[in-house]
Amino acid sequence: MQTEALLGRFLDALAPLRPRAVWAHGSLAGGDYREGRSDLDLIAVLPGRPGPTAVRRVVALHRRLREAPLAAKLHCSYLAPATLADPGRAHLTWAHGHPLWRPVTPVTRRELHAFGRVLHGEPPGGLLPPVPERELRAFVVRDQRDFWRPAVGKARLWRQDVWVDLGLLTFARATVTLREGRLITKREALAELPALGAPAEVVEDIARRRYADPAPADGAWLDRRAELTRACLGPAIDALVTAYG
Repeated sequence: MQTEALLGRFLDALAPLRPRAVWAHGSLAGGDYREGRSDLDLIAVLPGRPGPTAVRRVVALHRRLREAPLAAKLHCSYLAPATLADPGRAHLTWAHGHPLWRPVTPVTRRELHAFGRVLHGEPPGGLLPPVPERELRAFVVRDQRDFWRPAVGKARLWRQDVWVDLGLLTFARATVTLREGRLITKREALAELPALGAPAEVVEDIARRRYADPAPADGAWLDRRAELTRACLGPAIDALVTAYG
């Protein structure tokens, strides 16, 4: 399996940095992973906050892996024990082929506690503080209100598969988290979408692309799908934020 081969190469390359732990979250940990379609979302806990030398070594590590199958889908954030407790703190992250600094969100932290997969070292519960319910709910509302709602107004984005898929699935997951206090997988979110008013043909399109072998879409469908998605998602987010904000 290409995924396990890549993870093995990654862990071997990371060993000189002496990580205390390496965890998987997202689809890879939650049981909804689709090789070649899903991202490999990882967290590595290093002995200390990476300085300039460690940053260069991390970047070089990922660049050496670039030609490996699936390497473009491997994303990893690098945390340190001293800063694990701060959900607002930005951490060195390799994602989408380049280094950046971004936080590890309360949703990711809750995922790690609920079903994180230990690839190396200590389990999440031994290093990562638990996420209070209020903090999780506040983040979910803020993410819908401040990121996804403004994005609905940017029409050009919604001709892309990734925006349609993540926009609708993240909304469904947010709804269940706020309504029931639990996290769900993307497959479970897809099943929730019809009851939340998502257009049936868009839901079917997501399912085909994620779980089957669809034919390439034409421009007319991309335009229609974008219009349907935005018309549904904007009012739905407004109602969610009003109910739980």
